[in-house]
Amino acid sequence: MSTRGHCILSHGFESGPDATKVTALALAAERLGWTAERPDYTDLDAKREVSPLGDVAARIERLQRQAMAAAARGPLVLAGSSLGAWTAGHVSLQLPVAGLFLMAPPVRLDAAHPLQAAEVPLSVVHGWGDELIPASDVIGWTCARRGRLLLVDDDHRLSANVDAAAEAFAALLRSL
Repeated sequence: MSTRGHCILSHGFESGPDATKVTALALAAERLGWTAERPDYTDLDAKREVSPLGDVAARIERLQRQAMAAAARGPLVLAGSSLGAWTAGHVSLQLPVAGLFLMAPPVRLDAAHPLQAAEVPLSVVHGWGDELIPASDVIGWTCARRGRLLLVDDDHRLSANVDAAAEAFAALLRSL
């Protein structure tokens, strides 16, 4: 059975591969004929001796390894939530991806680590009431890249808008 492509869905910090949002995205992708995988970064998030956000460099390496293997098989879309979005953006600069889907993306981890991403079709979902990442920062970042942006009445977790996020992800996949 051939597929349209492959999606790698990265969970946020202190979340997991079975989290509600990445699970909903995986189901949306599979309904459209894409395969999906959800890396587990929980072991890396627990490494607080490395940084308050765990071992971010190892997160990048893990996603890069999986993405390189997947990209060799066909179109690849990277998606992520929060730190997973930051990681997806970073890895998108290192290998060919067909699109990016970012939820509650931190536009900078700190002054030295801004969110960067390849110039590919981009879709972003963010909460107006995000207590960690101001919506205005995400609006500016997304506008500069001419990406699709869905702003919802929600906080950083986007838990009241899982279905809306899955629909936005499906729209990105259909457009590719």
